[in-house]
Amino acid sequence: MTSSTHVIQVTNVSPSTTSEQMRTLFGFLGNIEELKLFPPDDSPLPVTSRVCFVKFLESDSVGVSQHLTNTVFVDRALIVVPFAEVDKSIAESPFLAG
Repeated sequence: MTSSTHVIQVTNVSPSTTSEQMRTLFGFLGNIEELKLFPPDDSPLPVTSRVCFVKFLESDSVGVSQHLTNTVFVDRALIVVPFAEVDKSIAESPFLAG
């Protein structure tokens, strides 16, 4: 399946999950250009759930990564969906801006 996006959104991420754990998990599916975990690892706020955005170098990795939906990682079943790219960088996306 060919996708026009290189980005996935992963929701229902356990609050104890780190960026490095997410990078390791999705790194098996393709080369990662950028990964953002919200709230970040160093957030002082109490966290009940996290959201992760992963930008792959190859768009084919998006289709493959969707097969991880309902996979229990740490203590939660992940939900993986393609995410439409708005800007060149995930961090610059108007959706994610303050």
